[in-house]
Amino acid sequence: MRLTNLLFSRVGKYSKDYSNLPDSYIKRAMEQVYWKNPKGPQYRPNAVVQRKKFHFDTERPWSAQFRQENSPNRHHKKIFVEPIKEWSFFRGDRVEVLVGKDKGKQGIVKQIIQERNWVLVEGLNCELKKLGDDKEFAGVYVQSEKPLLVTSEVSLVDPSDFATTGFEWRFTESGERVRVSTRTGRIIPTPPSAEETIDYKTKSTYKEQPKDTVADDVTEVTFEPRLATFEMDLMDKMGIKEDRVPPKSFWY
Repeated sequence: MRLTNLLFSRVGKYSKDYSNLPDSYIKRAMEQVYWKNPKGPQYRPNAVVQRKKFHFDTERPWSAQFRQENSPNRHHKKIFVEPIKEWSFFRGDRVEVLVGKDKGKQGIVKQIIQERNWVLVEGLNCELKKLGDDKEFAGVYVQSEKPLLVTSEVSLVDPSDFATTGFEWRFTESGERVRVSTRTGRIIPTPPSAEETIDYKTKSTYKEQPKDTVADDVTEVTFEPRLATFEMDLMDKMGIKEDRVPPKSFWY
């Protein structure tokens, strides 16, 4: 089994699924530049030294907590993660916990962190944290879920009999790719909450807002590639014809 370190290229693919944030924004929010050459003529143009390896936890890469955890003065133990070639767990899946004090209990997946092969199960595998403990305030205890590994600490539940099962991806007669229980042969449907984001519950029920760009305008093709410059396109649109004769020029 080959273990590989976390790759920066995996971040955008997994972290923006629930946020509707573009890859460019996530990359810009995570960027930490250690050194950059000053402005002006340089021997090495665009020389930039920046951080490429980050420590991933339950905080999302565009959040202030993530930047604090990955500040230049903080160091974390190197973590190795075996990338899963095909991710098969989704938000809203019913899973059973296989380890810890909640072993044997079933719950719903509320958050997915594919950078660490983690899932957070709602109400299970929780820990208590004390916040705000000082002389004037006794503090308050907050319960939060701890992450679980999808490879060994949780198992998918077959909705037909609510028992744990293995699964594999297959194709239906209509060509749809689905998860199938290897124990019962029944289809394990993808939950509707897997399409939920902060902006909408499902793509089909989203209503366009007055400030939004209309979907028809987005899909309309407005550019036709031509062997012409920007100025030539403007002249064609405005009906301007070039009738000037350029003066003779010589190379010597």
